[in-house]
Amino acid sequence: MADRRSLMRMLAGAALLGVTHGARAQKAKSFTIGYLALLPGEDRNFAVKFLQRLGELGYADGQNLHFVYRSAEGRPELLPALAAELVQMKPDVLVTGFGTLAAKAGKEASDGIPVVFMAVGDPVGAGIVPSLARPGGNITGLSDLAAGIQGNRLQLLQEVAPAASLFAVILNPGTPYAALAYKELEAAAKIAKLTLRPFEVHAPDEIAPQLEAAKAAGAGGLVVFEDPLTLSQRNEIAALASRLRLPAIYGYREFVEAGGLMSFGTDHGAQWRRGAEIVDLVLKGEKPADIPVEQPTRFEVVVNLKTAKASGIAIPEIVMIAADDVIE
Repeated sequence: MADRRSLMRMLAGAALLGVTHGARAQKAKSFTIGYLALLPGEDRNFAVKFLQRLGELGYADGQNLHFVYRSAEGRPELLPALAAELVQMKPDVLVTGFGTLAAKAGKEASDGIPVVFMAVGDPVGAGIVPSLARPGGNITGLSDLAAGIQGNRLQLLQEVAPAASLFAVILNPGTPYAALAYKELEAAAKIAKLTLRPFEVHAPDEIAPQLEAAKAAGAGGLVVFEDPLTLSQRNEIAALASRLRLPAIYGYREFVEAGGLMSFGTDHGAQWRRGAEIVDLVLKGEKPADIPVEQPTRFEVVVNLKTAKASGIAIPEIVMIAADDVIE
């Protein structure tokens, strides 16, 4: 479990930076927010923006907010018990962090408590909500799936590896998002007259053999689908792709910050901040059933020039122009 004190320091700092008038206005009532995470270190990555936005909205720990964080630290089998523990505290809202598994555990344990999920690839396909427009029940949140995003990723990868005709895809078939994302990527590859080959990973020890198999198969580029497994192993994936000199594109900037070549995907800072705003709506009385699940609207391209140089990969000017952030 993460250090609660460090979380509280972040939240207190966010409140000081936020609108103090809002904090005074909310002071009459105190709320409890439970946060269920699967990823190790989610409190230091994604949840930071969530806490900062809560502070700006006027929520301050010890004044009008009790924030309780629990993390499975990458072990999904711990999620049900942690969700049940949070629900026993009777929070006003249960927030589930990155991934489908946390959202499922939160929903199953919720016992009618409002649930807001932060990033689920396919909440309808995973059975979390019946539809995005009408989530129903006691749960809503943010989807991580946006139409056309896989085609954009493939386009960027083509720019970096124009001679390649075969692209490998690293995916976890246990994630509902993977099937949808692969179908979309396949459609884009067909239009571009490219061949895709999936390489499935179910556990961390399968990642290196599958990356090496992709290279041996003659793949000229690599698409890595994001999910809790690949994200938790981003350092290893990025290092091996670089060593194999495989141009790779990822869904999250966190992969690029870990040494990956480039990413195109959701701006998670904006997404987690929006999640805090949805939680605020629920705390003010809106029902999750009446709040549509939102799809991402802000995307970013991040390029790691240091990795490109180390791997001997040239980044064309068109990609550099598209980049929102460059790591040198």
